[in-house]
Amino acid sequence: MTRRRSNGEAGTTMPEALIAAVLLAVFFASIFELNAVCLRYIDASKESVAGLQLAQDRSETLRNLAFNDLTNTSYLQSLLSAPANASEFAKKATEVVTISAYPTANGVTQFTRSPNGTVTNNSTASSLGTTLVQVDVASSWMMTFGSRARSEQITSIISNGTKK
Repeated sequence: MTRRRSNGEAGTTMPEALIAAVLLAVFFASIFELNAVCLRYIDASKESVAGLQLAQDRSETLRNLAFNDLTNTSYLQSLLSAPANASEFAKKATEVVTISAYPTANGVTQFTRSPNGTVTNNSTASSLGTTLVQVDVASSWMMTFGSRARSEQITSIISNGTKK
């Protein structure tokens, strides 16, 4: 007959089980927090892409205008009253459109479209010329992640030419 000795290490003690449970809780809490941070970064990336798309859409709209319409302040103010696109992002971004004669500016015409759709004429150039204009379109917003101000900008040189 063999005898077994009991040396007191046959089972898990309560402190060991508690330490294991705490380690597991810390591990899973870290995983969940990492997942939450990744989701916030994804939202921030989506906002940056939406801001760039907003500026691009507005820039394309302005590029497709007749030169006389592009240099007409009342026409531009009515055009800017509508958002550049139908996205939800356009409702929270501010657009600034600046037009100046190119290559030598003689003042600038600048419009600001606020998220609520109000268009403000900040300044009007004394002359935009008849051949070339520089058009700057910027969209700005407060980021969801970190509440930081962000912006995207596009600059185009547009010529008074015939459309084909």
